[in-house]
Amino acid sequence: MSNDGVRVTLTGVTKRFPTGQTPLTAVDDLSLDVSAGSVVALTGPSGSGKSTLLHLIGAIEPVDAGTVEVGGEQITRLSRRALAGYRRTVGFVFQRYHLLPALTALDNVMAPVLPYRVGFDRTARARELLDAVGLADRERALPAQLSGGQQQRVAVARALIGGPALVLADEPTGNLDSTTGTEIIDLLLRLHDERGMTVVLATHEQHVAARCDRLVRLRDGRIAEELDLTGDADDPAETLHRATQLRL
Repeated sequence: MSNDGVRVTLTGVTKRFPTGQTPLTAVDDLSLDVSAGSVVALTGPSGSGKSTLLHLIGAIEPVDAGTVEVGGEQITRLSRRALAGYRRTVGFVFQRYHLLPALTALDNVMAPVLPYRVGFDRTARARELLDAVGLADRERALPAQLSGGQQQRVAVARALIGGPALVLADEPTGNLDSTTGTEIIDLLLRLHDERGMTVVLATHEQHVAARCDRLVRLRDGRIAEELDLTGDADDPAETLHRATQLRL
């Protein structure tokens, strides 16, 4: 199972949330272009707009102004029904896993596609994905029987069940120790290399951001700095040094 990544283009995007008399502007007239098949890290302090930006790209939240285009389609113009269909084409990975406690690892992976007609064998694909994330022998385990790292591996497999061209990951290592977090990033990048999807992830961890193709640092809902890291692919030490300069 593989899928070519999609280009993501945001133009003049603004998102506000009501907070008493003065609305909070979480994303402020932001424009961003993500190349198809790339891995982009969104960095910045808490409250800078990282998670909100992911929610806007994934159509979890509507924009107040501007446009979001994914794979050549303006999702900001889609009907409610079409938006629901679009969300099924995106893989989401969250910090807190969000596994269903009463379902096995295998059933959790299949959960996003169970209500819909699909052109593949759900069980076979879920088993393939559990094998891909190193959990082929834990398919009958409940979430409570898995470590945090194993639960996040299940969450990654779940995100890929529909063969998405776009994966959005919000602090995917935030609840994990450094060793396990590194394993999860290793896994995401390996699956990216194998399957070709576009990946946009939010992180506050330097070592995670430094392994992406590009860094976009946000502050107060705007882009403060951008850094292309692809030129340093053969020099991880220099990559990490340059990432550190962005004050993640």
